[in-house]
Amino acid sequence: MNFKHKFVFLLPGLIVLIGIIIFPILFTIRLSFSGWNSFNPELDFIGIKNYIRLFTADPRFWQSFFRLSFLAITTVFIQYVIGFALAHMVWKDIKFKRFFRVLFLIPMMTTPVIMTVIWRTFFHESLGPLNDFLSLFGMQPAWLSSPGLAKIAIIVVEVWQWTSFMFLLLLAGLLSLPKEPFLAAAIDGASSFKKFIYVTFPLMAPISIGAIIIRLIEASKIMDTVFVLTSGGPGTSTETSSYYIFIKGLREFQMGYAATVSFTYLIIMIISLTIISKVLTKVLMKE
Repeated sequence: MNFKHKFVFLLPGLIVLIGIIIFPILFTIRLSFSGWNSFNPELDFIGIKNYIRLFTADPRFWQSFFRLSFLAITTVFIQYVIGFALAHMVWKDIKFKRFFRVLFLIPMMTTPVIMTVIWRTFFHESLGPLNDFLSLFGMQPAWLSSPGLAKIAIIVVEVWQWTSFMFLLLLAGLLSLPKEPFLAAAIDGASSFKKFIYVTFPLMAPISIGAIIIRLIEASKIMDTVFVLTSGGPGTSTETSSYYIFIKGLREFQMGYAATVSFTYLIIMIISLTIISKVLTKVLMKE
């Protein structure tokens, strides 16, 4: 098969790639240099005015970015710890192993928006079952009306929803580990704790890094949970970058500026995730 025939087979995939990835990115970049808004619905060219505005006169974006960074890092860390513990438990010879595998995957299989609505009812200050229980101890926390508690509510929902995904990735990694290092550790008389610290965890390092990065990419786009649970409130205390872009683009219809924020956020996330990946590789794999 010559090169021309190979290119023919690759052409459909390239067309799809250009259509769904490359073109939207290029159009977003072009849009970011325009003043398209509800008063000026034209793709005119205004230079770098939007970027100057973003970096000099829009602290709200940076606040939403640092808020998102805190939520993403916190949720992914908790998901990793719980997911690893559950995967390690199922990996061992325990009773009802298949049952637990299915049970732990149920949250991931549910619709995020619907489950967030249920969680919103759960956290309701006067009608929610959580406060009904806490009232027995004289407590009535304002879960969705307090900035700090609202962040905790988002973290709880995200951890409940996506720990299953982390569990699935880590369990697949554990099942693929070679048996020889564990047999050698058993012959040396290593305890279960030492086997985990010196054998299991180091062998799982590459898979752990991949799982963490995948979840960080997804967590950096938290939108549905914030939209349904808090709508960015109270005030802007739970507003994330994705939700801020949504407000600027689809509520205030500042499409040119929303494109600027989107493209800037994309570049920041690419750089941040690259740095995090290198740090994780250095720490977990000791390279």
